[in-house]
This record gives sequence, C-alpha cells and structure tokens, in this order.
Amino acid sequence: MSELGPVAWPPAPIKTERLVLRESEAWDRAAYIELFASVEVGVYLGGSRSRDELERVVPEVPGRRPGVFVIDLGGAMIGTVSIDRRDAARPGHVRPGGGEAELGYMLLPRAWGHGYAAEACAAVLEWFAETAPAEPVVLCTQSANTRSMRLAAGLGFTEVERFEEFGAEQWFGVRDAGTPYGAARP
Repeated sequence: MSELGPVAWPPAPIKTERLVLRESEAWDRAAYIELFASVEVGVYLGGSRSRDELERVVPEVPGRRPGVFVIDLGGAMIGTVSIDRRDAARPGHVRPGGGEAELGYMLLPRAWGHGYAAEACAAVLEWFAETAPAEPVVLCTQSANTRSMRLAAGLGFTEVERFEEFGAEQWFGVRDAGTPYGAARP
C-alpha cells in the first residue's frame, strides 16, 4: 500500500471518551501477537497465524507506519485502526486508478461488543477528514461478517459493489467526505 500522501505522521494521540488512538510502542508487541494469532479475529481475515511464527517475525515495535493507530484502553492495546491506500490491483474502487483511502480495524475478542470499534473508527475518520477534507474513504469486509457490516452502516458507508476475493464474497462501500460522523445513511 502506498503512503497516505501529505499527511503529517504521527499525529498527536487522538483522545475519545474512552480511548486513546496513538502510534505503536514496544510494549504493544504482545498484544499484536495475540491479535494476529487469534482464531476469532482471523475468521474473516484469511485465518490466524501461529504464535511461534509471529514471535519470530513481529518487529520489536510492530505496526509503526503511517496510517496505523493502536486502540488504547486504559493504557493497554485492544486493537488497531488504520487508514491505508487501497491497492489499485485489487477489485473495488470508486476512482479511476484506485488508491483510495481505506479504513481497516481489528480488535481483540475481549474488546468486542463494547462499541470500541465504532468509537475508534469514527475518531480516525474525523481526523482524516480534517487532514484530507475532500477525500472519500472506502471499506471492504466479507459480507458474512455481519458485525462489520453493521459498523460500516453506522459510520455512514454505503454499498458500492460486492465481489469475490480471498475465496469469499466481499462487501465494498464508500463514505463520502461530506458525510457527518456517526450519521448512518439510508
């Protein structure tokens, strides 16, 4: 994925009512390994990876690149939220040539069901809208992932298309730059 463009990185930590969205630190490594080794997290992401493999390949400070925020709850990482550029070679685009900003997120299973993903994603979308005000954001999830589909709708994403990728039907949506945050669209 290409860089975000003229976005200054890292930004100051983003604080929400319950969370801090910040750049990764060395103490997040164990949580990153737990996240990528989780069978539950991997269900809609192509599967989990072995803990042994992750111990070997995860860097000392994982996820430290433009667009990746650690979701911090009370001083501990519970997941990640990111804005990346969608690879032009993949299906699903709203601009000729691709390269759209794409929202992604993963949370540890113990953090599911508390609204943390919605809170973190809304905050990152707001930050991105201030940084790149005219740019739409896309989101892609397996259509079988009903939780992710509900989150996308609640964040104001609307369906553009569905397609097969990674052996499953994918839902692809867009959130226009002018959509108010937290506003579901009809």
